Amino acid sequence: MTERYLILEDGSAYAGKAFGSLATTTGEIVANSTMNGYQEIISNQIYHNQIIVFTQSSIGNTGLDQNAYESILPSAKGVIVREYENLATDHFKRISLDKYLKQHKIPGIYDVDTREIRHHLQKRGNMKASIVDVADDHAFDQLHATVLTNQQVAQVATPKPFPNPDEGANVVVVDFGLKSGILRELSHRDCNVTVVPWNFSAAQILDLDPDGIVLSTGPGSPENLPISILDMITDVQSQAPLFAMGLGHELFALANGAKISQLTVEHHGSNHPIREIITNEIFFSGQEQGYAVDPKSIDHAKLFITHIDLVNGTVQGLRHRDYPAFSVQFSPDGAPGPKDSVGLFDDFMEIMARRRDSNDDRY
Repeated sequence: MTERYLILEDGSAYAGKAFGSLATTTGEIVANSTMNGYQEIISNQIYHNQIIVFTQSSIGNTGLDQNAYESILPSAKGVIVREYENLATDHFKRISLDKYLKQHKIPGIYDVDTREIRHHLQKRGNMKASIVDVADDHAFDQLHATVLTNQQVAQVATPKPFPNPDEGANVVVVDFGLKSGILRELSHRDCNVTVVPWNFSAAQILDLDPDGIVLSTGPGSPENLPISILDMITDVQSQAPLFAMGLGHELFALANGAKISQLTVEHHGSNHPIREIITNEIFFSGQEQGYAVDPKSIDHAKLFITHIDLVNGTVQGLRHRDYPAFSVQFSPDGAPGPKDSVGLFDDFMEIMARRRDSNDDRY
């Protein structure tokens, strides 16, 4: 097997064996502790420009299912695993992870102590990394010189609107890096969905006569997006029920006066305990979090906190006091991860139904 190296911005280097593409690549390195669902993780657009380190010991042993992709074209930069199982096919005729990565020109390395890498990142914080053939001075110079794009949403979101039709509630989904799990949950509830680009104006969205609006997940910092996005959210939240998640949650907070800070170490996994404040219920959620809402910056005349993370105390949910608008930092669709919070989609459906049944504009 071909030997390759993972090199980190702080000078660390890890030797391993190659699988997937043999391309040289650079991205932000993140560790994911999810026990299963590697296919959904790699194809999730949240991981645009990132090298994913899986702490689960064995990856690739189930093959890839065509029904489990979170996007058609993955945009992760690389995959690092401890053990790689080269399952070519099974009785469902699913392709191997190796073949999938080669199709999409994503390099991988196995036979690496991925848990040690995670501990290293927890101590040193977020940083860039590269997958290279030789861990020499030139490779490190190239890594330090590489500037990662901050236009991630524009690179992964749809450039044109498209329908996902059904006969139920009319829902407009604003795509900031949409994962298919959101569309699946809306489809399970018979929603007539229209997906629109991230830079659609409030007028363009409201012209579609939505019963409700979803702000999707997505990659990167919310502060890299133009202020026009915040203006759009401010306008639409007073006109139709709104449900935001992930990057959408952070943008919803910014639009209502809160501030966002970057986490020293990103949180990626499916084992985060979340407490719903009003019921005191504790559940577990899937997380792909690099940024958090500053609780001290929240204007409590506009927003109140609905959920918190019991590991680090970060704000995990918000609700508007005057409008039927709410948001969560975590992934309620559970793709992959626990389905504990999938009922939030039912809450959204109920809010839309109440609005449709109302005889006036106050809902």
